[in-house]
Amino acid sequence: MTRTLTHWRRVVALLAAVVGIVATATTAAPARAAAGTGAGAPPRMTDGFGLTQVDTAVGGPTTFYLTVTTPQVAGRHHIKIILPSGYYDDPARRYPVLYFLHGSPDDPVQQTYPALSTSDAMITVIPDGGARGWYANWLNQNTPAGAQNWENFHLDQVVPFIDANLRTVATKKARAVAGVSMGGFGALHYAQDRPELFGQTASLSGDIDLSADSMDLRLAVVASLIDAQGVICGSSSGACDPTNDPYKPGVDSDALFGTPYPFFNADWRWNQADPSQHMDKLAGVGVSVYVGNGRGVATDPEFWLEGASKHVKDRMDALGMPYYYVDYGDGSAWGSQCNGGHNGGCWEQDLRDLIPRLERAFAS
Repeated sequence: MTRTLTHWRRVVALLAAVVGIVATATTAAPARAAAGTGAGAPPRMTDGFGLTQVDTAVGGPTTFYLTVTTPQVAGRHHIKIILPSGYYDDPARRYPVLYFLHGSPDDPVQQTYPALSTSDAMITVIPDGGARGWYANWLNQNTPAGAQNWENFHLDQVVPFIDANLRTVATKKARAVAGVSMGGFGALHYAQDRPELFGQTASLSGDIDLSADSMDLRLAVVASLIDAQGVICGSSSGACDPTNDPYKPGVDSDALFGTPYPFFNADWRWNQADPSQHMDKLAGVGVSVYVGNGRGVATDPEFWLEGASKHVKDRMDALGMPYYYVDYGDGSAWGSQCNGGHNGGCWEQDLRDLIPRLERAFAS
């Protein structure tokens, strides 16, 4: 039992950074504002495509969030929207869109990176990805977590909902998907599954290698499913807060992609979803990858994610694909807030680099 707990403590430690349990810059929630078109209010959004708004929008005219329900995913979900400062100045102008996917167990409202509000040339949409939704349609929809069709929610509902309600340029070339940590996986996964939707994709410290070669990263995903954090809380006397556990209720390890264990190809669904094995699907999509090295310390999961990103780079090299790749190492030359670890300071600098590049790609 002691050896088992020690193993899961190591995996949970990896989970804690791989899926984004980090201190990121946050601000107080904006004051509630009624939906509408009056001064200081967010634009009025019309329900549709399976989404139902269940509360008034919160925020101001250019940065606000909605709360929606959908049959595709159990519960209520936030969608944060950041409009260019000049959105209301020219009613005829349309804008490209960046879909930004958060890590685990974050929420769209917590995505307060200053860089996300710097662009006057595009709309940014941050949909809820759940504490451990993994930006996928789960194999098992009958767990205590309820319906978990995250990919359907985002690609078949949120994207057309945004195009119908905001002045977007609704084309592949004017649409990008990027994400941090768990969201980095989601960004490449979505662009691979639906390359007709996205012209650009970017992983920021993403878990983009789910192959058996990166088994610790695969088990970190499993840890979020089975609530290994809760298991350890209930099995040890160490400091633990079981009342603040984002991974409840625990579900079976096979709920997401079936068995994660590579015996007789039983893990084929994991391989099917693994971005590193399907980079050929991104032909015609601009690919960006950002990663650090965790200062070379194996206890910092960025160290392991660097290996995952290098695997993806090797696959792209073998395919002769163009790409943009930044390994900022210990972060010493990557902005004043980055120390090379798995944290918001490094992701802010990633975004400061990525957003102008997306603007240029959209403009071209």
